[in-house]
Amino acid sequence: MTPPDTQDKTPLATDVPGEASVPAGVDRRAFLMRTAMIGATAVLTGRPVPADAQAAAAKATSPKVNLASPTLNVVKQSKGPVMTTVDEFYKVGPGPSSSHTIGPMRITYDFYSRCTKLPKDQLAKATGLKVHLYGSLSATGKGHGTERAALAGLVGKEPATVDPLFLDSLRDKPGQTFPVKLGDKTLTLSLKDVIYDATKGDFPHANTMTCKLLAGDKVLLEQEYYSVGGGFIEWKGYQPPKKGQPKYPYSTMKELQAHAEKTKLSIAQLAMANEMAVSGKTEAEINAFLDKIATAMVNIVKSGLSMPVATLPGPIKLKTKAGEVYKRAMDDTYANQRGIGVVSAYALAASEENARGHLVVTAPTGGSAGVMPSLVHVLGEGGRKLPQQKIRDGLLAGVVVGYLCKHNATLAAAEGGCQAEIGVASAMGAAMIAQAHDFPHQVVANAAESALEHHLGMTCDPVAGYVQIPCIERCAFGAVKSWTGFMIASNEIAADRRVDFDTTVNAMALTAKEMNSKYKETAEGGLAVSLVLC
Repeated sequence: MTPPDTQDKTPLATDVPGEASVPAGVDRRAFLMRTAMIGATAVLTGRPVPADAQAAAAKATSPKVNLASPTLNVVKQSKGPVMTTVDEFYKVGPGPSSSHTIGPMRITYDFYSRCTKLPKDQLAKATGLKVHLYGSLSATGKGHGTERAALAGLVGKEPATVDPLFLDSLRDKPGQTFPVKLGDKTLTLSLKDVIYDATKGDFPHANTMTCKLLAGDKVLLEQEYYSVGGGFIEWKGYQPPKKGQPKYPYSTMKELQAHAEKTKLSIAQLAMANEMAVSGKTEAEINAFLDKIATAMVNIVKSGLSMPVATLPGPIKLKTKAGEVYKRAMDDTYANQRGIGVVSAYALAASEENARGHLVVTAPTGGSAGVMPSLVHVLGEGGRKLPQQKIRDGLLAGVVVGYLCKHNATLAAAEGGCQAEIGVASAMGAAMIAQAHDFPHQVVANAAESALEHHLGMTCDPVAGYVQIPCIERCAFGAVKSWTGFMIASNEIAADRRVDFDTTVNAMALTAKEMNSKYKETAEGGLAVSLVLC
């Protein structure tokens, strides 16, 4: 037996450490549980646990991927009141992804516009334009058509007005070249000028890309950009545009509800007052924009329903079904089943349009672009036929929920998984339904909370990197969950709800931070690796 003074002094780790013992950046609960398990193992086996093994265990409990860099404006904005406006949030553009299609297209169009403003003597030296994709954009960009969207922006096309057939032609004829005139110089561009670069690295955001104007090997102009979710973009050195101050400043739902209690205004009315104050636009102008968005959403659903059964582009060979689901739902004997079927069909229709690369509305993203349109249609001409003003009110209440999720968590699946897309869309939809039916602010908040809570932890694992499986059906489930959240909230005693909206948004942010990177739109986990394509 080894003498006491020569025994291994490595602690058995049977004592649970206090707060001060938990390493920085490590989840306390996970660390304590892991340490207790190590201690129990040591006691049962009678063998000490080396310090390096304990360190490894601590490392295993630490989050592998953090949210976006704190230098990004989308992160810094969370320190003040919500300043986002409806025309920034609801964007029209080509599918299948706001962060991987609309964002990159906005980025390259921005860079193209910058190039056009350079002095003629500089442009005379130009020989080419190059785009480099990093992180999630590089990992799953092929399935999202990121290179096609990026090239479209470089040749001077904008997301809201681009003809989807142009993007389809890039897919069907990838060898095409396009002349781009910059000053007196004409450059020839093709898909080869969009480069899928490193998927792993220390990037400021999971969706990072660089654009360069070249003169041979020399860089004439270079800019680093970030597609931060929902079609929002930033760049290195970005400064947000000057805006007015909100009439009712808020950064949480609790703060907004305090305004509602004090003023006796609805969430929609508070949102309208802030929209006018921040944007400087009139109520009529904001309503006109909301009507434009609602009309676009309805037209997207109708277009999707009108399409014959066909195979979506890509290697999955997925058949569309929105039209068939709608027809069979309308023939259902049971009214309740018919309602669920119709809502699902509307969501499938809009989401299949997104998968085709046709125009969609980010609400909050392209991948979740089937949820809100389905509900707008069923509240309006495709179902309950509510007055247009109720649709506007619903869109305003819904966008407030989206603002708060963007402000205090994330809208990007590349940061937070699908909870940040379908979960937020479903919460927006639940709030919209409640507001459109004139329920009090507490019911609106509770409906949004319920829908978001029951998407927490949802991963983003697109098969083959395409926004098809599980994304299309998820929009249908998200729309139905919006109704479920609304029905629970509108039938319960509102004051009795134990979990509030802000708590759930914080939970989503924490879950996003701790979620394994494989489940953040990288196609490296879940269904993306479980489903074998033959």
